[in-house]
Amino acid sequence: MTKKMLITGSSRGIGASLARLAHKEGFDVILHGRTISDELILLSKEIKSKYIFFDVNNVDEINKALKEISKIDILVNAAGINISKPFHDLTMDDWKKIYDVNVFGIVNVIRSTIPLMQKNNSLGKIINIASIKGTYSAVGRVAYASSKAAVINLTTGLAKELAPNIIVNCVSPGFTNTEMTNNTWSKRIKKQVESILLGRMGTPNEIAEVILFLCSDRCSYITGQNINVDGGFGIKHE
Repeated sequence: MTKKMLITGSSRGIGASLARLAHKEGFDVILHGRTISDELILLSKEIKSKYIFFDVNNVDEINKALKEISKIDILVNAAGINISKPFHDLTMDDWKKIYDVNVFGIVNVIRSTIPLMQKNNSLGKIINIASIKGTYSAVGRVAYASSKAAVINLTTGLAKELAPNIIVNCVSPGFTNTEMTNNTWSKRIKKQVESILLGRMGTPNEIAEVILFLCSDRCSYITGQNINVDGGFGIKHE
């Protein structure tokens, strides 16, 4: 039976790469964006997939969009934002925006999606996208890093609560060549990238391949785990 996969934040970056790979592997992909965008529409046409849109902070919007969907087997939470500032420059509005999307947004989507997973007789799967900065906070701006640490902890806690019917895992990308990374590029980031053992940034496809494995039937005995995909950056900085 074809598995239905909802990917939040799938109009670009890692989410879009995952959508393309999942479609090729035979998944029934549902795309998501905060609003209808040209990128979302074009990708929907490219892979012939349905798309929905909602603000992850608006529970009413989430529930309204999900009414169009009969079931979900797999949820991948790829939506996220990064406001990269030193601690003293961060405003409370910055902190709220980061946590609203990166933490509370994931909570909202999971809460609304679980009933659709529980309708299935098959094993449900949730994969959250965090960041190596959630583990190695010294390399990241504190607001973003701490929000991703919360995602990793959320993953572990949910794995305990939702077992054995839903497995929950987390993927923490290292420095990846996406639009988000390009928007935060600096001498500090360049120096960190140069310290990666493999000597380069990752590609969205390289991250998506790991996520796709966790989504597949080949993965049935892994839950509560955070998998770093970072080119050896973590080993370098242990």
